[in-house]
Amino acid sequence: MSVNIQLEWTPNPSTLKYVVDRRLLAGGAVSITNREDAQTKSPLAHKLMDVRGVTAVMIGSNFVTVTKGEDGEWDELNDQVMETLDTHLTANEPVVDEAALAAARQVSSEGGGSVESRIREILDAEIRPAVAMDGGDITLDRFEDGIVYLHMKGSCAGCPSSTATLKMGIEGRLREIIPEVLEVVSV
Repeated sequence: MSVNIQLEWTPNPSTLKYVVDRRLLAGGAVSITNREDAQTKSPLAHKLMDVRGVTAVMIGSNFVTVTKGEDGEWDELNDQVMETLDTHLTANEPVVDEAALAAARQVSSEGGGSVESRIREILDAEIRPAVAMDGGDITLDRFEDGIVYLHMKGSCAGCPSSTATLKMGIEGRLREIIPEVLEVVSV
């Protein structure tokens, strides 16, 4: 059965969001920014990274965000990306390697104190769902000396609006709830 794919523009002109009519991940998101990660973590991302001009792929619950490099043009890339998505998903091929993702999640969730746990809770409950609507994702790298270090992924990575979102939105919300937070920066 063919898959229904809806194209959505994002605030980042280098990134498009492809919404599909099926669940790709049970929760969270997987961000792939190089071929090596694609090869080990996601068969779908691996195929998309083979499309000339594609530099990053993020897979969410029911969408895939694709980022192009400066040399790529959406007029040329879009058809190839759509065809790759349709072929892969119609064949019911695996989207991600669950074992590789479980190992990566285990490493990223180790450590961290109660402040870090509260930051993760706010990110997961409030911030990540909001940025996912634009095809992005934000994950915690670490909390150190009052500074929250975040990874901007998908359409958030390199987006012209990401600095404003980071400072006015995320930093403001975290500082409001968690007094230990002094600043939020992207890594």
